[in-house]
Amino acid sequence: MCRCGPDVPVVLPQTGPGRDVGGEGQDTGGLEGVAPGGRGKRGVSGAAVYLTGATASGKSALALRLAKRLGGEIISVDSMQVYSGLDIGTAKPSAAEQAEVPHHLIDVAGLDEAFDAAQFVRLAKRAEEGILQRGCRPIFCGGTGLYFRAMIEGLGESPPGDEALRESLSALPLEELVAELTAKDPQAAEQVDLQNPRRVVRAVEVIRVTGRPYSEQRTGWNESSQTAKNFFCVQRGVDELNQRIHSRVDAMFELGLVEETKRLAKRGLRENRNACQALGYRQMLSYIDGALGWEETIQQVKTKTRQFAKRQRSWFRNQMICETVDWAGGEDADSICERLLGRIS
Repeated sequence: MCRCGPDVPVVLPQTGPGRDVGGEGQDTGGLEGVAPGGRGKRGVSGAAVYLTGATASGKSALALRLAKRLGGEIISVDSMQVYSGLDIGTAKPSAAEQAEVPHHLIDVAGLDEAFDAAQFVRLAKRAEEGILQRGCRPIFCGGTGLYFRAMIEGLGESPPGDEALRESLSALPLEELVAELTAKDPQAAEQVDLQNPRRVVRAVEVIRVTGRPYSEQRTGWNESSQTAKNFFCVQRGVDELNQRIHSRVDAMFELGLVEETKRLAKRGLRENRNACQALGYRQMLSYIDGALGWEETIQQVKTKTRQFAKRQRSWFRNQMICETVDWAGGEDADSICERLLGRIS
């Protein structure tokens, strides 16, 4: 019988909204700690199911239903849900949902810790092994494309870095860095979060050090991509997805995103380079500091989330090989689950 064992504990967050409108981390394409064309690839388990899609696509609700039908446990593939306390803004599964189905890789890092793809792979493999030993099915679900890639393709050496150059780039205005990235690598400029200084600095750094486009160094992954069995990407119409994003953002504010951000700021949110860039929290910190008004904050969160979803769609279209699951507005998660069960081997 499938049940959560003691080797991989399930941690329940103190708060967190339900997942009917989706939600995940904010990191789809950074190359820090991961090389394109990763060496020593692992075999992809035929038992596992991989489920991804843009934020608010409904994949988390679908994963919950699949886990119940398949006797599975969910491994979160989300670069922000790993942080303890980032609950409302990342739309973590609720305590009730985690009681229904065991979840892994949630709340595994504190705000005083860094977390990267290498750590994700190590913990995800451990969780997957435990799930299989319990006779259950691992269901990987989330929207962090880099983590999916690292899990399936493996890790190699990172592109070379230059700390002195990075420091000098970090001192430049973001607009100047964005202009350089756009001029030298228009494709990367479409995929990188141009509002995230760390991501832009890293892209420009790699270009200057290697003399090659940042996007070109991702292409090596494409050339060696292997198709994972049971890898599905949930697709919604753009207008419908945008409406779901707006509903999700409104719900986050109603659930207390302001209060949560204030608590996290006291615990060191600003000092964590990754967590402080998370959608919602980044804008809330500006609001708390008086740099943004209330309505402007809400609109910025909605706008940035729509832009993030667009980058996610581009990433999974161009960087991964997965099967599409079309989800029309009139269908509920149960009907999509029934349809998807027939495609899982």
